[in-house]
Amino acid sequence: MKILLVGEYSRLHNSLKEGLHVLGHEVVLVSTGDDFKNFPSDILLKRKYDSGISKKIKVGLFKIFGIDITSLSLKNQFFKQKEKFKDFDVVQLINESPLGILPKYEKEIISFLKENNKRLFLLSCGTDYTSVKYAFEKKFRYSIFNPLFEKKVSEKDFFPALKYLKPEYKDLHDFVFKKLNGIIASDLDYDIPLLGNEKYFGLIPNPVNIEELKFKPFSSEGKIIVFHGINRANYFKKGNDYFEAVLKKLQQKYAEKVEVITVENIPYSEYIKKYNSAHILLDQVFAYDQGYNALEAMAKGKVVFTGAETEFLDRYNLKEGEVCINALPDLDSLFEKLEDLILNPEKLNAISTNAREFIEREHDYISIAKKYLEVWEK
Repeated sequence: MKILLVGEYSRLHNSLKEGLHVLGHEVVLVSTGDDFKNFPSDILLKRKYDSGISKKIKVGLFKIFGIDITSLSLKNQFFKQKEKFKDFDVVQLINESPLGILPKYEKEIISFLKENNKRLFLLSCGTDYTSVKYAFEKKFRYSIFNPLFEKKVSEKDFFPALKYLKPEYKDLHDFVFKKLNGIIASDLDYDIPLLGNEKYFGLIPNPVNIEELKFKPFSSEGKIIVFHGINRANYFKKGNDYFEAVLKKLQQKYAEKVEVITVENIPYSEYIKKYNSAHILLDQVFAYDQGYNALEAMAKGKVVFTGAETEFLDRYNLKEGEVCINALPDLDSLFEKLEDLILNPEKLNAISTNAREFIEREHDYISIAKKYLEVWEK
């Protein structure tokens, strides 16, 4: 089968591509590299005019004429290579706005992909109209919008997510859904809002290339190392403010037992090396299930604070705290869970081993690639 993957988040499409290659399929990945993360791409579309004086010029042009020169540049880069994007059996978009450009340009690209290839699928693995609307209407017990509801931040701060509720993005959503052959979700945070949609084929867990991620057995020698990676654009959305407050308290009380590593806005290749020495990784607070960074860390045997709600435990028949720690938006809860692991390091060893076994069992990239093929071929 010949497959085109459009867009990239957190290395998901790269891992899927690797699994599909093992199974003998031809795969091309086109993306912008997910900004500063610099993920690999067979065809890299370069974002321009996003820093320095060129960004100021871009903002001015948009305010005066409504022209986004970054979006226009990416669209032009795509169509200059349009012959490379034809005659695929399957095209999969990583999002309704897979290249992160203005909706009118996304429509042109998606129309071209629909007209020149056999089947078109959408992967729901990040903020989009369906998931944002569901969360904004408070249908989850808690969500990425808690900081907004609690007035910690303004709507301007949440524009990257809230934009999907704007008329032009709702129109893009409707446009894409009419073109699609089917939709797949990567975890429960996107599965739950899609339930009942006639084009929804269900949840396929994130593919993780376990061969690239070596398990490191837990060592109780020395201090327990806690890793906290920050993407400044998603600071409140991921609950980093909760983690920073808890880490400050933890360092004050257990300075002789704990070492904290904090990094911010670094490329993926550096990020994944930085946490190699850590025992505990703080991922995100407002989630029901694990995102991609959490899963890769779990594959390495890290004890990850992330989404692990009842719905997740029920789906995989797990006990609370068996493979990762459910990070709730509650400072006392977070501190107590971290303190328990610091005082009882044998628990770190058990969770570390369980985490690796869980990834091997439920997220192996080759097994997951087979599940994608089953859906695409329906």
